[in-house]
Amino acid sequence: MAQVELARAAVADLDRLVRTHSLPSDTRDRVRTSLEPLGRFPRLGPELAGRWERFRFILGPWRWMLLVYVFDERQDRVVIVTIQDARTSSAPSGG
Repeated sequence: MAQVELARAAVADLDRLVRTHSLPSDTRDRVRTSLEPLGRFPRLGPELAGRWERFRFILGPWRWMLLVYVFDERQDRVVIVTIQDARTSSAPSGG
C-alpha cells in the first residue's frame, strides 16, 4: 500500500481555499477521505499533460477541487503537490 502525504504547498493551498471559499470546518477530513483510495490505487487519477506531465489528479470532496499528485513508484509514495479550484484559468489541465 502506497504512503499518501501532502506537500507543504498543498497544505497551504488547502488553507487558502478554506478561507477564500468559506469551506466547512470538516474540509480537511473530507479531503483526507478523498485521498484514501490512492493508498491502494496510486494510478487512480488520469495523467495531466503539458507542464503538468507525469502528474495525475483526482477530484476532491467537491467536483471543482483538483487534488494533483505524483506517484513515486520506487518509494511507493503518493505526494499531493497542489490543491486547486478547477474553475480557475491557472488550474492544471489535461491538455
